[in-house]
Amino acid sequence: MHYNLISLSGIFVLMGIAWLLSSDRRTVNWRVVLWGLALELVFALFIFIIPAGSTAFLLINDAVVRLLDSATAGTRFLFGRLALPPGTRNEAGEESLGFILAFQALPTIVFFASLMAVLYYIGLMPRLIGLFSRTFTRLMRISGAESMSVSSNIFVGVEANMTVLPYLGRMTRSELCTIMAAGMATTASNVLALYVFLLQAKFPAIAGHLVSSSILSAVGAIVMSKLIMPETAAPETLGLHVEPYYEKESSLMESIIKGANEGVKMIVGIVALLLAFLGIVAMVDLILNSLGARVNGLAGISLDWSLKGLLGYLFYPLTLVIGVPVPDAMEISKLIGERAVLTEVKSYQDLAVLLSEGKLQHMRSAVLAAYALNGFAHFASLAIFVGGTAALVPQRTRDISDIGFRALIAATLACLMTASVAGTFFTGGSILLGK
Repeated sequence: MHYNLISLSGIFVLMGIAWLLSSDRRTVNWRVVLWGLALELVFALFIFIIPAGSTAFLLINDAVVRLLDSATAGTRFLFGRLALPPGTRNEAGEESLGFILAFQALPTIVFFASLMAVLYYIGLMPRLIGLFSRTFTRLMRISGAESMSVSSNIFVGVEANMTVLPYLGRMTRSELCTIMAAGMATTASNVLALYVFLLQAKFPAIAGHLVSSSILSAVGAIVMSKLIMPETAAPETLGLHVEPYYEKESSLMESIIKGANEGVKMIVGIVALLLAFLGIVAMVDLILNSLGARVNGLAGISLDWSLKGLLGYLFYPLTLVIGVPVPDAMEISKLIGERAVLTEVKSYQDLAVLLSEGKLQHMRSAVLAAYALNGFAHFASLAIFVGGTAALVPQRTRDISDIGFRALIAATLACLMTASVAGTFFTGGSILLGK
């Protein structure tokens, strides 16, 4: 129970940090902040405490898992034994060769990208996005354009800004901060499948947690961005609902093909980032560990001088603040720090390793880590979102570049806030563990 109270207090600590970093503390719109916090708490209460919400959570989890099973059919056909998850056999009796990210997890992105394209084509996704957008606009009184972009980010990635392209060039600096923060604080549905694949064996209900996390983090991004960069101008669509802007394909088959191609592009992007960043971080770690070994020897200490370790020390206080139990706090803080430089893919992969090796003493730690890591809040994403948004409205490049780092901070705090909200209601005996 005391960890739940720590998580509850952590929400306000994180909001306090955002307020201290604010570009203008006196103009903060507290209606937006308080309504956003209320929405997060009510949604988490519904999911974690109310039986109907827990039932809906488990149904969503089962649906995603079954979709994932369908997604692997093409992978198994193309790659054979290479696509078999660890500990499984195919119909011919051949045993898995172990976990291989490139052949088992990444290809699922293509399936989910095509699925999302189909849902857009039949009109389901625009209606769902519109529902969230209306809720945010009416309750928090933010602009319809930023509300639409934030809602889109619950389901898609950087392309969410395309849904508000007609308004993008005329958005205020605060609106731009919000849409970029939401992009970095949430996870696209097609990539979410990758994390489910990585963690499902040791964390059966992970799919439901990741879905609820995306919704919570979208709201959290609005709260944190409006604290860090309050609105000081008059948004064109303030309080107004706007319809999503998108180009509908001419046929269902075209939407499937386009979705698959987008999925392949995303895989290439993820692979390129991992190859580049893992190599660079390994080189930096080599230098840091060499220097750190001398310092440890001279000072008689045993600090971890790797980049992951140093960032772990930086995030350690915040890890405690969100309610992670002390015995696991250092391990989780390292994962959060690692996400900042190596993307959430590597962090989720390392979380899976911690679970499989039994290195976490409390399942609560894994749940809070799943929520805290579920977002694109890392330096590579900063470059992607700043570059991608500036490409759409080149006349706003200077504003977007100036705002980018503040948006990254807001996104990071939003992800941590989401973990705090989840930690406020989560208990060790929760059916949401999926045991």
